Amino acid sequence: MKRQRYYDLFSKYYDQFIRLHSKDRTNSTRRRLARKTGAGSGDRVLDLCTGTGAVAIALSDRVGPDGMVVGIDFSAGMLNKAKEKAIGQGIKNIEWIQADVTNMPFKDNSFSAVTSSYAFYELKGTSRNRVLQEVTRTTRPEGRFCMMEHDIPENPLIRILFYIRMYVTGLKGVRQFLEEELSLFQQFFKNVEKESIHGGRSKIICGRV
Repeated sequence: MKRQRYYDLFSKYYDQFIRLHSKDRTNSTRRRLARKTGAGSGDRVLDLCTGTGAVAIALSDRVGPDGMVVGIDFSAGMLNKAKEKAIGQGIKNIEWIQADVTNMPFKDNSFSAVTSSYAFYELKGTSRNRVLQEVTRTTRPEGRFCMMEHDIPENPLIRILFYIRMYVTGLKGVRQFLEEELSLFQQFFKNVEKESIHGGRSKIICGRV
């Protein structure tokens, strides 16, 4: 699969790319996202499109040794990088799963909270709706889904370049999605809220099942 091979290769540079784009060199945004879930000791939480595992590791601190974090991604390269990080930090409460997030191998109401970090825009078209359906299926009642993404740049020139990048990468419907994302989330979740972070370069959107 061409897209899968791309992310396997990109895994080697992914962390540096995110730090450069978000200007977050200390992973403070990932820890902030983990806090927004409300997850605590003993909880079982899921990190969608976990990539190299930065959010999963932040969540592992919150749920503690009696809890469990599951990081799911379709890229073996990304998951291998995530496993290396966890082993290097002596973290034992994360399970890594290679699978398609549009059809996840989990039972209903399996998780107290679900996260997604800088990955949701990479989903194409109807895949976003299918993932949101999977999130509501696998999250317990009143559990939270929290997504962190790059926000639309305020500078007109940078905004145009942002949309060009999205188009070139094949995400032709992303502009409409960006303009309608809150209303889409409100179709699946209650109490949807948006918070801008890092001077508007990124945002966190959370809702309750």
